Amino acid sequence: MKIWLGIFMMALLVCLVVMGLRPAEPVASRFSDTSKVSGTFRGPSFEVEVIRPRSARPLFGILPSRLEAKLLGPDLRFDGDSPGAKTGIAKQDHLELRADSWELSIKADRDGRINVETYLVFPVVLADKERKLRCRPAGPGAGHLRTSKGMSLEETGLDRLDGHFLFELASCVNTATGKTIDWPSSPLIVRGSFWGLPQGHD
Repeated sequence: MKIWLGIFMMALLVCLVVMGLRPAEPVASRFSDTSKVSGTFRGPSFEVEVIRPRSARPLFGILPSRLEAKLLGPDLRFDGDSPGAKTGIAKQDHLELRADSWELSIKADRDGRINVETYLVFPVVLADKERKLRCRPAGPGAGHLRTSKGMSLEETGLDRLDGHFLFELASCVNTATGKTIDWPSSPLIVRGSFWGLPQGHD
């Protein structure tokens, strides 16, 4: 019995090492296009999700999702139905989305490539304590912002903006102390989509 237990533990250890050393996939290939179809939604809305890397998840992410959620806390996401949700600037190269404890500002160049002024403020549980972080990309080009012109809002006469985004966050600061923290060990992935946002609204 002890021999079989030892073999099982060794096999599990090898699996964990292999998964931990697996090279990261390119950002663009990790997720499917999250854009929405124009005209299928009556009002402006959005959704944003933060994906933890395997190295920042218990046992490199091999645990069942329910158990992992209990260990890590609530999902790192917010949308148009979250408390305090509102939109700010919505342009082809600048997007702002907010909710209670969340603030996202995306800035991109004319080709839609994310620049270093992009940031995300969000709450996360680390070492059994909730902290509020402000994270930025490691450098330019670590993701993209794609926009398209949606249907006009007839009641206001404003054009609206649809689109999606996907980018990496590599460095984080604790907003309470202003100090850089040693987390995450590899970049977080932020993805989301939006539709019906009044273009240029602030």
